[in-house]
Amino acid sequence: AINPGNSGGALVDGSGNLIGINSAIASLGSSSGGPSGSIGLGFAIPIDQAVRISQELIDNGTATHARLGTTVGDPQGAATGASLGEVTEGSAAANAGLQSGDVITKIDGRVIDGSEGLVAAIRSQAPGTEVTLTYVRGGEIQTATVTLGSDANAA
Repeated sequence: AINPGNSGGALVDGSGNLIGINSAIASLGSSSGGPSGSIGLGFAIPIDQAVRISQELIDNGTATHARLGTTVGDPQGAATGASLGEVTEGSAAANAGLQSGDVITKIDGRVIDGSEGLVAAIRSQAPGTEVTLTYVRGGEIQTATVTLGSDANAA
């Protein structure tokens, strides 16, 4: 558990290898009626992502994040995945042939259970990374290889 006061510290595995940086804890606020504090759920930035971003900051003074180039939402009904809204012309999604209404169900085999899951999966990648998206269009399952864009050149 990540308790107040040790967020931001090292996250190590059983062998002492650095695997992440603790960044936040989920807690009950005092407005919940009970005591406030950690509920035993913590969040960490994976070390490979932290190293990439810190090196960009050292080299360039700014950090970049991967972009698909669409708006996203949760699909209607019982479907799982992330539904694409507007696809920006010239974006990674447009270049891969994705369209508004496509429902992304997997990225590199990782199941996407909603729009937040898709955003997290994309943001965990570096710009320029090639990923395979599985999506549903018109009831048919399809795949597309996408080279992720960057927020560095986003309008």
